[in-house]
Amino acid sequence: MQKIHVLLTKEELDTQRLDGRVAIVLDVLFATTSALAALQAGARAVIPALDAAHARSIAAGLEPSSTILSGELDAETLPGFAHPTPLALLRHDLRERTLIYSTTNGTVALHKAQAAARVYAASLRNARATIEHVLREHAHSTVLVVCAGSSGQFNLEDFYGAGLLVSCLQQAPGARSFSDAALAAAALHQGSDALRSLRDSRVGRLMTSRHLDAEVEYAAQPHADDVVARLVDGRLVRVPSP
Repeated sequence: MQKIHVLLTKEELDTQRLDGRVAIVLDVLFATTSALAALQAGARAVIPALDAAHARSIAAGLEPSSTILSGELDAETLPGFAHPTPLALLRHDLRERTLIYSTTNGTVALHKAQAAARVYAASLRNARATIEHVLREHAHSTVLVVCAGSSGQFNLEDFYGAGLLVSCLQQAPGARSFSDAALAAAALHQGSDALRSLRDSRVGRLMTSRHLDAEVEYAAQPHADDVVARLVDGRLVRVPSP
């Protein structure tokens, strides 16, 4: 029977056995939502960096015209980097370019998950597409839904996103075993509204205070995109359609 777990923060990955498992990483506001938006807009790849210095070292080895640097630290855009929210990134020409992306939590979570057999980045917008792919390709693998969280703290928006993914799994044919955290996430999703949950979260309130309501609204649209993003050799790339 396929086992489904939800990890409340990226720090929980440190205690997990990852070999043979599938990890789906969520940083709804905004790292994984932004990375997926870039791929949906035609970016060749998104390279998650650990911090600004790591991002610049990656960029130094690539052709400048084919890359774009974007990122934040503690919700402040890094100097010289593009603003890291999805709609802001979509104002750039991303076609056939590589996005080098550094965030406080989401890109770090992707690095922490790399020991898993497969690593995917997910958001509310591509939840159904991601689960359909995982069920096709990894129907018998244990799945870890990883909430990036915020510097070791629980995040409402990531837990809501985890609940959306778990709800998709509950609705799919087949026998599965869900951890208590997975069942709690699904209960939150099924009893709440996406936009309200994201707006009410700490990060959502911060974005509203900065007049970035449209960015939160973009992230709060379940199943709006069909892109599936897998981490391959340290790069998020779009999985070809079946």
